[in-house]
Amino acid sequence: MTTTLAARAVLLDMDGTLVDSTSVVERLWLEWAEPHGLDRDTVLKTVHGRQGWQSMAILLPERDHAINLEENQRMLARESAETDGVVAIPGAADLLRSLGGVPHAIVTSADLALMTARMGAALLPITELAITAERVSHSKPDPEGFLLAASALGVDPAECVVFEDSGAGIRAGIDAGMTVIGVGPHAPSFAPAHHVDDLTQITIVPAGDGFEIRIS
Repeated sequence: MTTTLAARAVLLDMDGTLVDSTSVVERLWLEWAEPHGLDRDTVLKTVHGRQGWQSMAILLPERDHAINLEENQRMLARESAETDGVVAIPGAADLLRSLGGVPHAIVTSADLALMTARMGAALLPITELAITAERVSHSKPDPEGFLLAASALGVDPAECVVFEDSGAGIRAGIDAGMTVIGVGPHAPSFAPAHHVDDLTQITIVPAGDGFEIRIS
């Protein structure tokens, strides 16, 4: 069965949605967590979809915010340098090509350097509009990034479709008033409107003054 959604813009998360960087993310964060004696499962449930400083604040709530900001910069530098094993999610390249004439943007908790490194490692083109960590004051699950992208594209949030994999990202898209398509095995537990295993299930078809997203 095919589900068809009308839309006027597509907003795409990066990690876990366009790019599979799970092995790198989890390895570096578990290395960071070990000296603090943090529980592995708690760390892995927290770090996906958020900016690093916010994850640190959740995991170490009593720690000075300035330390989190400083350590986050070191974490971002390591993540940007270590891209072995970073690959494209199946269907990501075809989806990005199909969006060539359609308003769209990446909305990621990565900074510009990390986004550039991971998209490059996955051999994916960077979208003309990208809302990265430097451009927002609040990390996902706050909807700021998605709302900023919709505004920049000149599209009403209700006419935007978000592709996201993480709980923080899916919540951000829902709170922005957008339709969320969850991507990957963990997404259904966060109640997106729709779900796909990967992006090979997505087709973009022009329609009227917008386009249709067909989910197979």
